[in-house]
Amino acid sequence: MRIRPRKDWWRKGFFDPEFYTPADESHVAAAPREVRFLLRQLKLGARASVLDLCCGPGRHSLILARKGFKVTGLDYSSAYVEEARRKARRAGLEVRFVRRDMRKLGFKAEFDAVLNLFTSFGYFDRWSDNVKVLARVARALKPGGLFLMDIMNADWLRRHFAPRSWHLQDRGVYLLEERELEREGRRIRTRWIRIQPEGRVLERAFALWLFDRRGLSRLLRSAGLKPLRFWGSLRGAKLSDRTNRLVVLARKD
Repeated sequence: MRIRPRKDWWRKGFFDPEFYTPADESHVAAAPREVRFLLRQLKLGARASVLDLCCGPGRHSLILARKGFKVTGLDYSSAYVEEARRKARRAGLEVRFVRRDMRKLGFKAEFDAVLNLFTSFGYFDRWSDNVKVLARVARALKPGGLFLMDIMNADWLRRHFAPRSWHLQDRGVYLLEERELEREGRRIRTRWIRIQPEGRVLERAFALWLFDRRGLSRLLRSAGLKPLRFWGSLRGAKLSDRTNRLVVLARKD
């Protein structure tokens, strides 16, 4: 059966903590190690300003704030933004959390670094919106500012493509994934079926543009961002079609 994500699938339903949260136990546990890698590459000065673009419930934003950076977290999900604000208040941290569509970044030369992690890019139907987002990122950076992005590696996905798979996740949740490639492997449609321990079944579908090193490099340059280094994980693995992540560090020209 053909997978048909609803138009603007990301607006409502998918990024609902009842269905999916990037702040589950395993992802929260990995965040300190990921931040250590980010800081080794970014080499930020004390009190540097950082934008966590598509911050979710703030698992990276809060760690960066604890380290003394001036942090802004931005996400479209009101539930995630409110959760992040609550966590910041409880921890006594000053973090600016903003709810906004990433295509409407209004910042200008404000940040020393922008982060976009965990495949939080390529959501929109129109290819031109990918360019728009990165152009807004470049505009938000100070001259010489750095952009670090972590997304799915299209080369790995095409090499290991499977139309369906299932995983046992935190707290006894089973995730069944069904997938279809389109546009000659440049886009993927996916259906997630989550089976809760008590037997309740939740289902959502989504679509993503896919990027390999060459295509992402062209896209970054078109937005005024110069690619500097690539990795295959947030642990610094060498990028190849055997690594499922594509991590890039780019600089505003």
